[in-house]
Amino acid sequence: MKNNTWTIIKKECARFFGDRTMLMTTVIMPGLLIYLIYSFMGNNFMQPKDEEPAIMYVENLPESVHPVLEALPLEMVTENFDAEKLRNELVLKDSKYILLVFPEDFDSLTAQYDPISGHQMAPNVQLLYNSASEPSQQAYSMVSAALDAYESTICNRFDINKMEEGAVYDLASNEDVVGNFFSELIPMLLLLMAFSGCMSIAPPSIAGEKERGTIATLLVTPLKRRELALGKVLSLSFFAMLSGLSSFLGMMLSLPKLIHADEMGLDANIYQVSDYVTLLLLIFSTVLILVSVTSIISAKAKSVKAASAVMAPLMLVVMLVGMIPMMSGTKVDSIAYYLIPIYNSVLAMSQVFAHEAHLLPIVITIAANALYTGLGIWVLTKMFNSEKVMFSK
Repeated sequence: MKNNTWTIIKKECARFFGDRTMLMTTVIMPGLLIYLIYSFMGNNFMQPKDEEPAIMYVENLPESVHPVLEALPLEMVTENFDAEKLRNELVLKDSKYILLVFPEDFDSLTAQYDPISGHQMAPNVQLLYNSASEPSQQAYSMVSAALDAYESTICNRFDINKMEEGAVYDLASNEDVVGNFFSELIPMLLLLMAFSGCMSIAPPSIAGEKERGTIATLLVTPLKRRELALGKVLSLSFFAMLSGLSSFLGMMLSLPKLIHADEMGLDANIYQVSDYVTLLLLIFSTVLILVSVTSIISAKAKSVKAASAVMAPLMLVVMLVGMIPMMSGTKVDSIAYYLIPIYNSVLAMSQVFAHEAHLLPIVITIAANALYTGLGIWVLTKMFNSEKVMFSK
C-alpha cells in the first residue's frame, strides 16, 4: 500500500513539475506578482512626492504660535495678501495653499479663557483648505496636527474649525470631492469587472471547443481563419460588454449610498451625457483588448482549466494597473502614456470622472486600443492557422 501511495505521489509530482505552464502560474507568478505589486505600492505610497511645498497664508499670526508654524515644512506668508480673494480661489481644485485665520488678540483671549467655568466662548482658529487638492489637504493635516499639539500644552484654551451654523472650512466643491472619489475607485473596479467577464466567457468559447474537439469542425469549413478570429473577438466582446454595463449601472446606482452622499451633503449626479458616452467608448475599446488577450491565451491552452489557471495571476496585474491613478494621480507628463495598453484606458477613465479629460488623449486612447485589438486578431488568426496549436492535446 505504501508503494502504491508513493507511486501516486511520484506520478503527480512528475505531472506538476513537468507542466511548465502549471509550474509558472501556481508557483512562480503569484510570488513574483505580489513582490512587484507590494514594491510598487511601497514606492508610491511611502515615498514623499517631489513637489513644491504648499503655501500657508496666516492672518493675525500670534507671537506664541509663530514658532510652531515656522517649524513646519511649509512656505508661510503673513502679510501683503488679500484674505477674501484667497477664500474665493481656494475652491479651485489646483489651489496649493491653506488659509489660517486667527482672532485678533489671540494671545490675550486664550489667557483670559477659563476652560473649567465655560462662561465665555473659546477663541476659534479657522483653518480653510481644499480637500480635493492634495497639497492643500496635506498642508491642512500638518497644520491641524501642530495646532492640536500646541493646544494641549496650554490646556485646550482655543478651538480649531469649531462646528458652527453656516461655518464651512473645507472649500472643495461638490464636483471635485465626488469626482476625486470616483476617479480613484471606479476605473479599477470597471477594469476588474471587465476582465472577470472576459475570463468567464473566453476560455469556454475557444479552449472549451478545443477540448471538446468541436473547433476542428469550424476549421475544416470554407470559413476564413481571419473571419473566425474576428467573429470570436467581436461576439465575446459584446457579451463581456453586457456584463460590464450591468456592473457599471449597479455600481453607479449604489455608490451614492456607499459614500453616504446625502448625509455628507454631496450630489453624485455630476456627469453629463457626453461623459457617459466617452466612458462607454473607453470601456468598449478596453473590453476588445481584454477579449483579444484572453482569446489568445485560450487558443494556446489545452483546456478550459489550463486557460483559467494562466489568467488568474493576470488578475493581479490588472488590479495593479487599475490602482496606478489612485497612487500617482491622473496627470501625466507625456502623451505617450496614452499608448500603453490598459493603463491608457484607466488613466482616461479617471480623468473623465475627475472632470480633467481632454479630446486628444481620449482619441489617442481609443485609437491605440483599436490598433492593439487588430494586432490581437492577427495573432489569433495565426494561431487558428497553426495545426500544432489548435490540435494540441
